Amino acid sequence: MAFTWKLAWRNIFRNRRRTIIASIAIGIGLASLIFSDAFIIGMKDSLIRSTTSSFMGEAQIHHEDYLLSREPEMTIRDSPRVRQLLDQDVSVSHFSSRAMAFGMITSPANVNSVMLVGVNPEKEKHLSQFDDVLREGEWFSGDNPRDLVVGSKLAENLEVGLGDRVVITVSQVNSGDLSQEMFRVSAIYHFGIRELDSGMALIRLPRAQAMLGIQDGIHEIAVRFRDIQDAENQALPFWSTFSSSGNRASGWPELLPDMKRMLDMTRVSMMVLALILGVVVVFGIINTLFMSLYERMFEFGVLRAVGTRASKTRLLVVFEAVALGLVSAFIGGVLGLLLTGLVSHTGIDYRGIEMTGIHIQEIIYPRLQLRQFLEYPLWVVGFCALVGLYPARVAGRMKIAAALRKSL
Repeated sequence: MAFTWKLAWRNIFRNRRRTIIASIAIGIGLASLIFSDAFIIGMKDSLIRSTTSSFMGEAQIHHEDYLLSREPEMTIRDSPRVRQLLDQDVSVSHFSSRAMAFGMITSPANVNSVMLVGVNPEKEKHLSQFDDVLREGEWFSGDNPRDLVVGSKLAENLEVGLGDRVVITVSQVNSGDLSQEMFRVSAIYHFGIRELDSGMALIRLPRAQAMLGIQDGIHEIAVRFRDIQDAENQALPFWSTFSSSGNRASGWPELLPDMKRMLDMTRVSMMVLALILGVVVVFGIINTLFMSLYERMFEFGVLRAVGTRASKTRLLVVFEAVALGLVSAFIGGVLGLLLTGLVSHTGIDYRGIEMTGIHIQEIIYPRLQLRQFLEYPLWVVGFCALVGLYPARVAGRMKIAAALRKSL
């Protein structure tokens, strides 16, 4: 076995040019697979961060029926206890309480429907990026209860700027009476996301609760985990703890099913790329081995004539395929590491592009993983061995007399 393996290594380098060309072709395919996998991982992380860090959070807690109708009377049950448990949960990094309701916002020039959101400014800074994308003004500076933060598109529609006054109208929960209060625009933010920039207005949480007549009630608690992967970990105790007593905890995969399905489709994309690589391997290996086989037909005939079994001949050809796969895997691994390592530092700028309603807000950096340099090269070597069975079968079935005549 050791002698056969040594002979196989010597045979593939008898024609170095052909071996190098075939190995580079297969290696480029492997490098493309490694880069594509790293890019998809980086894109997935970027999409998740862009979506969860803008406003939504990595998970949310609501009344169990709130997401179905968003009725303002459906506040979180026993919210003080829920907040206490969140403080004690080791998997939770930050959380922020919100009161939310649809209403109307009126300026001297125009009127617009709006989602009114009452927030705790200090806690909200750890959950959303409103304070990072302010175009004008400051994020709830001081303690003025009439401060109002609006999106750039909403400010444009209302024709208002910093310091201008607007009136917000909402319906109170218990009585249904209209509640109107005047606010002064203290800051204008710009996400570049139409829904956030044109349809949301933020005020302080106590003021929103008073306007809605819900006392200390809240409609939503946005959560950020210490590990972003916990949002997809259904075995995490967090979900069972906070999906009880009439409340429900939902991670971003449940809140954004379209994005979840789109990210799951990346597995199909990798299968397609692997199939393309497989086609490259098939033609590269078969071409290289058959050319080598027909060039050495006389040698195979001599080996068979002196008593070498057909099984040994087949094993030699398979070993040559494996050796070629190892060389290709090495070249592909090096090329993949150099290419992906370079791009992972420079990044790929897809900012502003929308995918399934999600706007990419940051540069995508491909992410290397050890798995990519173990799993994919093993696929290449294994596939080379599998493809090598065909020329090995041909070599094992050759006629000795016909093989010897190849020298003439």
